[in-house]
Amino acid sequence: MITFPNAKINLGLHITQKRKDGYHEIESCMVPIPLCDALEMILDKKPSWNVTGLEVPGDPKDNLILKAEKLLKKDFQGLPSLQIHLHKHIPMGAGLGGGSADGAFALKLMNNLFDLHLDDFFLEEYAAELGSDCPFFIENTPKIIRGRGEILDPCSVSLQGSHLVLIHPGIHVGTKEAYAGVVPQAPKNKLETILADRSRWKEELINDFEPSVFQAHPELA
Repeated sequence: MITFPNAKINLGLHITQKRKDGYHEIESCMVPIPLCDALEMILDKKPSWNVTGLEVPGDPKDNLILKAEKLLKKDFQGLPSLQIHLHKHIPMGAGLGGGSADGAFALKLMNNLFDLHLDDFFLEEYAAELGSDCPFFIENTPKIIRGRGEILDPCSVSLQGSHLVLIHPGIHVGTKEAYAGVVPQAPKNKLETILADRSRWKEELINDFEPSVFQAHPELA
């Protein structure tokens, strides 16, 4: 079976407070976009892991796809082995959620492949164990995200008919670096109110990562 994990963009991103567990409380509107990786899984007695396309750094055991497989096999004993092939196309360290999408789509693909019949609620719980952005990709529709990313509320925002331009200058900004430069604070205006009026987006749709990241990488600004 093959699936195509897609990227997302954030319309506004507020870091509202630091949590005792080390995570941050956030508020954002996430919207899926049609920029995709490709993920294939085949039942096979000999498990394998293969990555093509963009180079994926780090130890393979830290990849969210393999972590997703491990999560399900912990709770569902006797699941068969898999040949897994990831073709990486979504740039990493760009805030597009490619790794999170891969992990979430892996859960959905295995749910179908293994006939587990898990509904979205349970898949979102598994996804939350993988990472903060992962639950969003289970339903994969526009959502207001709160908490550390696990609180999802439907959002009526639509970019239908709009043109989206993504510019990737080859700069990798890791999650740790992005959060390190932020001083958490409550937003001045309610995100839903701003999103409801497209004329307010340019001036009021704020991403709290921008000030410190732009200072570290002026070419992004």
